Amino acid sequence: MNNLKNLRGTVDLLPDNLIKWQNVEKILLEQLARASIKEIRTPILEMTELFIRGIGEGTDVVSKEMYTFLDRGERSCTLRPEGTASVARALIQNGMSSNPLHKLWYMGPMFRYERPQAGRQRQFHQLGVEFIGYDSVRSDVEIIALAWDVLSKLGIKELNLEINTLGDVSDRLNFQKYFLKWLEINKNSLDLDSQNRITKNPLRIFDSKDIQTKKTLENAPRLFDFLSEKSHKRYSDFKKQLEVLKIPFVENFNLVRGLDYYTHTAFEITSGALGSQATVCGGGRYDNLIKQMGGPNTPAIGFAIGLERLILLAGKELEVPRNTDIYIINQGVIAEPLAMDLSRKLRNFDLLVELDLSGSSFSKQFKKANKLKSKSIIVIGDDEATKREFIIRLFDQSGNGNKEEVISLENDFELEKWINNNLLEK
Repeated sequence: MNNLKNLRGTVDLLPDNLIKWQNVEKILLEQLARASIKEIRTPILEMTELFIRGIGEGTDVVSKEMYTFLDRGERSCTLRPEGTASVARALIQNGMSSNPLHKLWYMGPMFRYERPQAGRQRQFHQLGVEFIGYDSVRSDVEIIALAWDVLSKLGIKELNLEINTLGDVSDRLNFQKYFLKWLEINKNSLDLDSQNRITKNPLRIFDSKDIQTKKTLENAPRLFDFLSEKSHKRYSDFKKQLEVLKIPFVENFNLVRGLDYYTHTAFEITSGALGSQATVCGGGRYDNLIKQMGGPNTPAIGFAIGLERLILLAGKELEVPRNTDIYIINQGVIAEPLAMDLSRKLRNFDLLVELDLSGSSFSKQFKKANKLKSKSIIVIGDDEATKREFIIRLFDQSGNGNKEEVISLENDFELEKWINNNLLEK
């Protein structure tokens, strides 16, 4: 029993760790609500075929990183490695794709088998946003602006936006003819992984981290040079609108993202504060995915943010817990049930109330209240309980009691008045 441990690449999030997580998530949810984006929740476990069709069999995610197994019914199941394919499946299955124009968000655990490192675990957490049914350049710009503003709101520094265009399917087919010829000539200058991708997923070679391969690719044909006039105009309009919003960007023509379903806009937001693993947010347009999965022709664009990296970057101020508003010190056969009843009443005022259940001496309970830096305390002993009243005391920042009042247990009006005057923000 002593040898039982969590699996490598999974992490226990303990109460003290979760203070920052909860504060970050609260800001995220507030920003999403202000942008009128609605939540969707999909299963963690899906049919394996969903990700093979949705993400692409030649991607690293499908070929190397998925947690896949057979269940008792001999069905191949996979713990979701990302959220977009599941959202697309849910829209089709529930008839929502026939009436598009949805702005959706999801948040939760994802699973990929890869080497654990800072900000990247095998069970990781992701926030995703999907704009379904939107095909205008404005939707590309709006979703990038949303991601940029969310990260800025969290106080993340040294943000950089990288953009590229992948054109449409015709553009990529035209490019791929020339690129495959070039790859055959330069194959021996590529790393082994890139050589294997030539027949499976040649565009992903541009995402190689191998130094020699990156140097070789400097002389490769560029997809940008094979774009149609329509695709060029779309990309030009996209950049102009980013400039209007004063969102700085750099063009990275090697930015292809890791999934097969992207078209036109691809983007990443990085932070210089993260070092080599700098990507905080990534996304792009996927106009063909829903049709490819059996739904109607539906344009869409989305992004995902890894929460582990967000937690690493978010400000220290988000690690500070909310102090207890009222600590109830109580002791005695008559006092204790009255204290419990009072704690329930106080929590209805949206106060953080700690009811001491230890039964220890008043002095020990006072020490616990001071340790928690409670803004105020209530004292109920059997004497107070017999008189049907309690003492409520407000503390100043130094921890000294500077305001004390005796209130009847039946006088809800005086209690509410005291709370409004002393604990609730004006």
